[in-house]
Amino acid sequence: MNKLDKNIVSRASKSRLRTWLKILKTSNLIEKQIKEKLRDEHNTTLPRFDVMSALYRSSSGLKMNEISGVLKVSNGNITGIIDRLVKEGHVLRVAIEGDRRSNLVKLTNKGIRQFEEYAGAHEAWINVMLKNISEQNSHILIDLLDSISEINRS
Repeated sequence: MNKLDKNIVSRASKSRLRTWLKILKTSNLIEKQIKEKLRDEHNTTLPRFDVMSALYRSSSGLKMNEISGVLKVSNGNITGIIDRLVKEGHVLRVAIEGDRRSNLVKLTNKGIRQFEEYAGAHEAWINVMLKNISEQNSHILIDLLDSISEINRS
């Protein structure tokens, strides 16, 4: 590789590094604001929102290890959240026939209503935070980020 080619590769590499740092900084900023809004406006946490979201998307329920897998966290992190949600009447543990060690975890009707309230607020907050991104640019950004995911799945 000649000096010009190395220079071009180096510039592209630096640009990609700056892109990654900007994505990370933006993600952290949005996450911080969402955590604050969930705490201040709904007296809840982002991990709790995430657990309820996973359960909401699976109407038949999930085992604890499935919730952990979806959220990419340990069972231990999920157990305390589920315990509190059960105590509050937002979640049920349902025995699985033939498997005495596992339960399905499902949202109750109360949990569904509560999550829908959280989700509506969450969507509105994101809409405000990203208001300067047009719908067209949003699609472009999604495609660009998907291209990163596709490369790293190979």
